[in-house]
Amino acid sequence: MYQIKQETLSLTTRDGIRLDADIYRPHSSESFPILLMRQPYGRKIASTVVYAHPSWYASHGYIVVIQDVRGRGTSEGEFDLFANEIADSFDTINWVSQLPKSTTKIGMYGFSYQGMTQLYAASTQLEALKTICPAMIAYDLYHDWGYENGAFCLQTNLGWAIQLAAETARLKGDSTAFHQLYDASHNLPLSDPISAYPNLMKALASNSFYHDWINHPYPDDYWSNLSPITFIDKLDLPMLHIGGWFDPYLRGTMNLYNAMKHRSNYPQNLIIGPWGHIPWGSKLGNHNYTKSACSFVDQYQIDWFDYFLKGKEINHIYSQTVSLFEMGSNQWNYSKTWTKKQEKSYYLFSQGLANIQEDNGKLIDIVPDNNFHDIIVHDPWRPVPSLGGHASIPFGSFDRSQLDTRFDIITYTSEKLAKNLSISGTPFLEIYCTADTKSFDICAILSEVKPDEKVYNFSQGYTRINSDELPITIPLQPTCIKIKKDSCLRLSLSGACFPAYALNTGTGKTPNEERLIDAKIITIKLWSQPDQSSKIILPVS
Repeated sequence: MYQIKQETLSLTTRDGIRLDADIYRPHSSESFPILLMRQPYGRKIASTVVYAHPSWYASHGYIVVIQDVRGRGTSEGEFDLFANEIADSFDTINWVSQLPKSTTKIGMYGFSYQGMTQLYAASTQLEALKTICPAMIAYDLYHDWGYENGAFCLQTNLGWAIQLAAETARLKGDSTAFHQLYDASHNLPLSDPISAYPNLMKALASNSFYHDWINHPYPDDYWSNLSPITFIDKLDLPMLHIGGWFDPYLRGTMNLYNAMKHRSNYPQNLIIGPWGHIPWGSKLGNHNYTKSACSFVDQYQIDWFDYFLKGKEINHIYSQTVSLFEMGSNQWNYSKTWTKKQEKSYYLFSQGLANIQEDNGKLIDIVPDNNFHDIIVHDPWRPVPSLGGHASIPFGSFDRSQLDTRFDIITYTSEKLAKNLSISGTPFLEIYCTADTKSFDICAILSEVKPDEKVYNFSQGYTRINSDELPITIPLQPTCIKIKKDSCLRLSLSGACFPAYALNTGTGKTPNEERLIDAKIITIKLWSQPDQSSKIILPVS
């Protein structure tokens, strides 16, 4: 381990903007590779909410550079979400590669926004950038971050927008705006005339990305111009992909990993733990996944950088390319690939009272030979509340046994399992349903019903439906779990999951136009018959 010294240095971009960075150097006459993180939250934080401090990384023989992106921290310029990151990354990489006592070889790390900046930097195709470790990112910004199956991810988007707007107010010294936004961050403003578009954002955050995100409710050029999917052909580096089973952006991590795995000439390794966006530890929601769930990402990244930036031999880089934490057994599974083994379908069946009696709705493993239908009545006055999962804050698995007794949730439960059931991959719901409004939503949640009758969610999906096309297919959150013998599998369906997703008023309007006063009671009819069987499809080992 090296002793560390720290200094603050600046570069000037091609358009004359000063960008500031903290540099952590080993106290040595040797030359070292560079680890770069570019982030918007104030460089002193340096993603330490999930990573070790930069000085720890530097002590392993690296020059670590933590930079404030344009318009954040003490860097000059106007902050415009993701818009300047390619050009500024180009200038930054050229600058840091010339730092004294560097080997000119650069790796990048960081999660969320700091993960996205790595992808923008990689698109520059600069020779000095040798490898990146993107965690919890969007591959397609519309589908993986802003919206899920056409539904606006309200709680995460609005909460993040308010946080960034508060930081903008702080940097401008606007105390009034800062405190109003700070208060709003702890109690989201969801009761304005257009609940997904609070007046506070219009009054205090006129330059926020939120206006673009909610005013572009469909994939278009705005999204494609910012999305890594549009420059995937420019990316070919060794990448360490990092995600969490309860992270809202796991779709993006998986989509990027799968795209790179099929086109890259370099190793593409994957780590997914039982983590939310924050934290990456042993406990999340109501669950203790044991100490084995604690993040080993820091040490793994040091090994990764040692291999690609220093040329050290690290065996597990190739022998254990996929590391998946299996919930239930609370063990890490290591393999060279993550491929779907086989599928198991459970079919929905009831006597029409699946929303009233918990034992009425069933998941069965054969196609029902008779017809049935169930009804969901969604009342916008008391929408089904979100609880855990990947889209709601706090993230994770919670006991939803009381929530599932609501009459606006229909539940289908299997018999007790005769043996363990291992699910690994993306579950899909295929259902036949219609509603009496122009638009409606379906929330699908998979849970394990324990022998003590507590019900713990482990995967969910959500979609906004604006067409008559049937069946409706809903991808759920990728997962890896072993459901123990004597437990049951449960599917819970509802017409809302608020405030995780914007409330559907039934008017067919988009979230930026949906007025609370216009919200309709929505009646959803779900059915199954031999030639139109509603089912949940599980990837099983």
